[in-house]
Amino acid sequence: MPRIAQLAAANAATRSLPIVPGLPEIATTPDLLAAIRAGAWIVFNLSGGKDSSAAMFAVNLCLDVLGHPRERRMAIHADLGRAEWASTPATVEHIAASAGVPLTVVRRAAGDLVDRWVQRFESGKRRYEALETYNLIGPWSSASLRFCQSEMKAAVIGPAIARTLRGEQIISVLGLRRDESHNRAATPIAKADHRYAKAANRHGTAITLWNPIVHWNSDAVFRAHDMLGITLHEAYSIWGATRLSCRYCIFASLHDLTASAAAPTNAEIYRELVGIEARSTFPFQPTRWLADVAPHLLSGGLRKDVGRAKADQIERRRLEASMPAGLRYVKGWPPRLPTRAEAEEIAAARRPVLARHGLANRYATGAAVLARFAELRADALGHASS
Repeated sequence: MPRIAQLAAANAATRSLPIVPGLPEIATTPDLLAAIRAGAWIVFNLSGGKDSSAAMFAVNLCLDVLGHPRERRMAIHADLGRAEWASTPATVEHIAASAGVPLTVVRRAAGDLVDRWVQRFESGKRRYEALETYNLIGPWSSASLRFCQSEMKAAVIGPAIARTLRGEQIISVLGLRRDESHNRAATPIAKADHRYAKAANRHGTAITLWNPIVHWNSDAVFRAHDMLGITLHEAYSIWGATRLSCRYCIFASLHDLTASAAAPTNAEIYRELVGIEARSTFPFQPTRWLADVAPHLLSGGLRKDVGRAKADQIERRRLEASMPAGLRYVKGWPPRLPTRAEAEEIAAARRPVLARHGLANRYATGAAVLARFAELRADALGHASS
């Protein structure tokens, strides 16, 4: 019996498996090993980045040695459209083919990530106009609202896997690593994925998320690429980025944003995203305007638009700060009715923001604001009691 299989069989509490000398072991659990031995489907979440690629190649080696059937493996990629590097689709196809794993590509039906950002701001403006929100909501995803990951990837990949492999036991392999960020420091080796359980469980489908390289560092990942002959995306190999995500990621460092902007094929989408900054008055990142990363790529007109947007952002934030603090958003908003004086303050603060974005001032007076809050409060109380 091969050494990896001997280790797995001999120790029911095995937490890791070696792959090749010079690389860290693969993190696993007894339940994962049992599922693999039972022939569970293995689905590799493949982004084209270094971590998901290393995870796929390393796990593939282990699966081969453990005797897992190749025909019960597949890779899946969520295409983010214009937000993706132009070379990502071809890179993903090449990596999957090199690993000998068939690839499925899925997309959000309601548009790509850039569409989603635009949709979010348009929805935010409608809600602000209707006084359904206290502050204007910007277009971008954030650390606390990662719809770029949840809606564009997980919510597309999960249902696709459940439909394609209905009734199967599925292990979904991810390339998450604990040292990537504070938020990922507690990432488990494996956990059950119940997000799509209502539809999936009706057919006996079970999905487990597996993070086999969760304890690796980036040096080990790059070493795996060298040792296992894995193709590196041009973001790393040509432009010197430290990580691959979108062309411009809300979590990216200045270094990686600059690297992306240096690639000529990323210039058009750069200008498109800066245009959203200019129209919305919200910077791409909380403390950084994307426009400031590569201003030489912008037209003189767009640079002027950004300058106005920056000034308007400062004024909007001043106005929002002047609104009564006791009425800021909480669950079940609004928490109470404003006083007449507070309602006048809200009406006055909203007036220039509405004008800046060409929105109708439907609640232009303190009396109109007070009546609108009464409607909203009644709705909130009705929902709470239902």
